[in-house]
Amino acid sequence: MNDWLTTILIFLPVAGALAIWLLPLAERTAGSLALLVALVEVGFWVLALQRFEFGEAGLQLGHEATWSEDLNIAYEVGFFGFSLWLVGMAVVVGAAAIAYAFWAGRDRARSYFGLTLFLTGAIVGVFTAQDLLLFYVFFEVMLIPLYVLIGVWGGPGRLGATLKFVIYTVAGSLLMLVAIIALGLQQDTFSLTEMRASDNEWIFLGFVAAFAVKAPLFPLHGWLPDAYRESPPEIAAVLSGVVSKAAGYGFLRIAIAEFPGPAKDFQVLLLALAAVGLVYGSLVAFRAPDLRGVIAYSSMAQMGLVTLGLFALNDAGFDGAVLQMVNHGLLSGALFLLAGTIERRAATGDFAALGGFARGRPALATVLMTTGIIALAVPGATTFAAEFLILLGAFDVGWGWAAVGVSAVVLAAMYTLRLISAVLHERPGRAVAEEALDLRPAELGIVVPLVACLLALSAWPAAVTEHAFAGDRPADAVESRFEAAPNAASNRLLQGSPALAAGPTPRYVVRVTGVDP
Repeated sequence: MNDWLTTILIFLPVAGALAIWLLPLAERTAGSLALLVALVEVGFWVLALQRFEFGEAGLQLGHEATWSEDLNIAYEVGFFGFSLWLVGMAVVVGAAAIAYAFWAGRDRARSYFGLTLFLTGAIVGVFTAQDLLLFYVFFEVMLIPLYVLIGVWGGPGRLGATLKFVIYTVAGSLLMLVAIIALGLQQDTFSLTEMRASDNEWIFLGFVAAFAVKAPLFPLHGWLPDAYRESPPEIAAVLSGVVSKAAGYGFLRIAIAEFPGPAKDFQVLLLALAAVGLVYGSLVAFRAPDLRGVIAYSSMAQMGLVTLGLFALNDAGFDGAVLQMVNHGLLSGALFLLAGTIERRAATGDFAALGGFARGRPALATVLMTTGIIALAVPGATTFAAEFLILLGAFDVGWGWAAVGVSAVVLAAMYTLRLISAVLHERPGRAVAEEALDLRPAELGIVVPLVACLLALSAWPAAVTEHAFAGDRPADAVESRFEAAPNAASNRLLQGSPALAAGPTPRYVVRVTGVDP
């Protein structure tokens, strides 16, 4: 069964979507079936986690079938350590989003829940595809349900938001398609496991542009504010928490691993874009007038931080970036779902109309405060561990990059505290009625598991940092393109980094004293 686990994780949600679309189900039945499929999906991921050998390098739990021998195209999927954690985050957030939609009672349920399940399958496909054309298919298929979910079930400005989203993402996807075709013709294969490292800078930039739009990085973020504000809360949670991580995965698995030379050549440019996006997103989040605006622009800032870690091109940066992608997926998902519950009670997310929600609503106050404290990256939180590793990696490249990262961390604390204060404290706003309910058991059952995952990672962040890459050196694993034994890999990625290139280098791992992973 191991060989089929990845395929099951991809196509189980797709099969669930087809069943919901084709069977004459009542709306509640369609929602119940979607939630059941999403929970079974989480169960299969737990099974994959149990069967994955973290100490072994290379692709695991994979499946391969030839599509076209003439074109060297194959259905090739499987897990690396870091992609296993990203899929786990994706299916957990996806299940929470479906549960929220079921509780909220979305209309046209068969269409809605079918699309959300289909989106889950496509996202898992993106994180596991090992053939470039297959990756592109999943990358594009992932966008189709998002277009419909935003355009049909979104807010009053959904059409404009959908149009911007389509224009930006299609432009990026076309650049990536050209890059894929050029690379496939150059290498005579589309298999990521068979390709040689490439030095073609133009192909590298084609991939980078597509992933920069998806993240998004400054200045390719024009679609972000409208899409996040107009989406249903659960779709905004998936879009911000999960879909954006396809960019981080693409940077790591394709742009950096397959193009080590261009990645080093363009390191300063990409670090600069990441730093600008990190500071810009943090500043705009601090000035945003509403809940979703803060969460949306903070997501842009966090993806800038992730990109900063990835293009530090060293052990600490890679470990921190992977952990922060998992953290932010869970954190952003929880915050958007909490924003949805607040908007349902106040009919608005504007700070000017909110305030005083902590009075008489202890469950909401506790959950939002706990999530906010984790977002603050206080010592002991999993976000602190990730940000510390990223800043450590950035400092090794240059103290200036680390200084920018530290300033953005301070800004993050400011906008997070502003969000908590505007919602929970101050005087009750005009939209906050005394009879507005606290979080109900169903809402707690949706959000608390996400917060529990964050607390578990806070207790043991090494669950990810020690198990994202096989071997002792993440940079060597990336350089060897996750296949050969990391100790045998060359050290090209670390050239120009004396602190990491000279002699044996310690692995940066965050542990809790007394815990032996």
